[in-house]
Amino acid sequence: MIKLKSLILSLLVSLGVGGLASLATKDSMQVYKFINLPPFAPPSTVFPIVWTILYTLMGISAYMIYESSSKLRSAALSVYAFQLVVNFIWPLLFFNGRMFSAAFVCLVVLWLLVLWMITLFYKIKSWAAYLQIPYILWLTFAAYLNLNVFLLNR
Repeated sequence: MIKLKSLILSLLVSLGVGGLASLATKDSMQVYKFINLPPFAPPSTVFPIVWTILYTLMGISAYMIYESSSKLRSAALSVYAFQLVVNFIWPLLFFNGRMFSAAFVCLVVLWLLVLWMITLFYKIKSWAAYLQIPYILWLTFAAYLNLNVFLLNR
């Protein structure tokens, strides 16, 4: 049975982090337009769509873990919260600071945290982990973009 209050709260947390990051980097697409981009860089209009989907999937997964009775629940939700913090920091480094190398390091840390989160989620509820596969795939693509932006804009 779906506990609507918990689900809504979980979605508000994940989408809220995304919304705050968007507000904190409101000129990000201007930066994106004026940096040298690697091949396969998507148009700027793709990012808000993809991130909204990813934050929604994060919220649903976190809800599934929160509602579990697993002994690993607390650890899994702690890793989830920590990756949200790192996720929030990345666009500040990349767009606001234009610190492309530091942003890449941050993204590698984020990727490792998400892998750890997926591993913990899987041990608790496999579907919560499966919902994070698009996220880690997107982060892999983002790492390609970030590294190449760094190399092309030194």
